[in-house]
Amino acid sequence: MPCLQKRLYTCILTTMTFRERVLTIVMDIPKGKTMTYGEVAALAGSPNAYRAVGSIMKHNYDPSIPCHRVIKADGTLGQYNRGEARKAQLLRQEGAL
Repeated sequence: MPCLQKRLYTCILTTMTFRERVLTIVMDIPKGKTMTYGEVAALAGSPNAYRAVGSIMKHNYDPSIPCHRVIKADGTLGQYNRGEARKAQLLRQEGAL
């Protein structure tokens, strides 16, 4: 992400709650791409809050927020509120696996 765009993104996100920032960031993950829980936490302004990101994803049932695109730092999928097999299926369909 170019520096200016990243700063603008950061400015916009600072007016939101951590949960809102996380959901906004995850909504912006393009099809066929993934981010780690830690990357999402860092972009949301709390780099050590990767477990909180996982908790937010666990309780997300909004289909417009592609929480299946958030994976663990070691490259494994991690959990998914609709089942790990479904997460893998969605990521394969999108070309991320």
